[in-house]
Amino acid sequence: MTLKHLCLFSMLALLSFSTQAQTTTASPYSYYGIGSLKFKGTVENRSMGRISFLADSIHFNLSNPATYGGYKFSGLENEGQIITYTVGGSRSTANLSSASASEAAQNTSFDYFAVRIPTGKFGFGFGMMPYTAVGYNLETLNASDELAERFNGEGGLNKVFLGVGYRFSDALRGGVEFQYNFGNIINEELAFDYDGDGELLQYQSQELNRSDLSGLSFTFGLHYDKKISEKLNLYAGATYTKSAKLNSINVRSYATLRVLQASGQSIVVNTLDADLSGLGLAETNLTLPSRSTFGIGIGSPRKWFLGTEISHTQTSQFSNPLISIGNVKYEDATSYSLGGYFIPKYDSFRRYYKRITYRAGIYSENTGMKINGSAIDEFGISFGLGLPVGQFFSNANIGIEIGQRGTIDNNLIEEDFVNIQIGLSLNDRWFVKRKYN
Repeated sequence: MTLKHLCLFSMLALLSFSTQAQTTTASPYSYYGIGSLKFKGTVENRSMGRISFLADSIHFNLSNPATYGGYKFSGLENEGQIITYTVGGSRSTANLSSASASEAAQNTSFDYFAVRIPTGKFGFGFGMMPYTAVGYNLETLNASDELAERFNGEGGLNKVFLGVGYRFSDALRGGVEFQYNFGNIINEELAFDYDGDGELLQYQSQELNRSDLSGLSFTFGLHYDKKISEKLNLYAGATYTKSAKLNSINVRSYATLRVLQASGQSIVVNTLDADLSGLGLAETNLTLPSRSTFGIGIGSPRKWFLGTEISHTQTSQFSNPLISIGNVKYEDATSYSLGGYFIPKYDSFRRYYKRITYRAGIYSENTGMKINGSAIDEFGISFGLGLPVGQFFSNANIGIEIGQRGTIDNNLIEEDFVNIQIGLSLNDRWFVKRKYN
């Protein structure tokens, strides 16, 4: 089986596995905005505390289009360059806790598929990945401790991207990436009514909102890699994603339901479509916030690396005219990352474990949401392994994140999660010159 066939098989397997899952997130905080933001990076990045600016010739950096620029690869004796295929998916387990109860949730997701193609000093990258994910099932109780409302949501925003990078010098690269964002979000709210004796009435009411989203966005990037001593390199990277408008085509309907109290199953009796045109809500615009990142680090190539990164997202720019939620406020978001890797001896032929890349990191994030007056923060630590497979330094990558999101204060929910990621980074030769005797 060739690298291309192996990559295609892996991608289809991950897509099939992901499609069988009902949702790609189980976070109650995906109720807000356009869902929980997915990390734009590979397993390798997530295993280093979500550091995303580091680049080299054998791994695909999905976060910075400057890293798509052509690389010199001395191992091929200047004959051909390396084309990289990468694919990844994850399995998440979370314990959701409130002040009075807790519940476990699991989900599986396809995270990315991409290809990087070098052409001299230029390089091109393209692929697809989820951008946000919606998947929640929430309930509220009334003063009599009876079920009052049930909220369900699913969907999310995906993106396909095409980027180009250029190597200005051995140290400096720049690039730009074009992204087409698309998807849909479905939100359901079911209200329960009771008679004077506390018995559930025969009919209940439901509101359903669906938004079909689409729009373009752009990311600009720079990457710097300079030898500063005989054994040390300095690495730095920066990106800027401009704020963008998403077109949202909206539909709202109201339904009368009969809920079977024994099983909880609901049967639709009749539905009525709302006239959103008259309210000016049939077609609206959502703002994707601008985002900037900067990272810097030092290391010895193919031996070790340590770096730090900060990102800033202007989440305060976000608004959704269709669904207004009174208890949430959007503020600008900031995240910090620290991480790196260590390779005992990358060219060891007798000791396989010495060629393994060992990764670790830590991150802290203010998500930009303030609910019931409490900021929703996230914190996590990560570990990972890069296992050499095949030729041209191809590798299989395994990572694990352990973290916490949210709080139990002010009637909110705390998530304790474990994310396990698996990815492939496969390399093959590109533009090989033919030889004749």
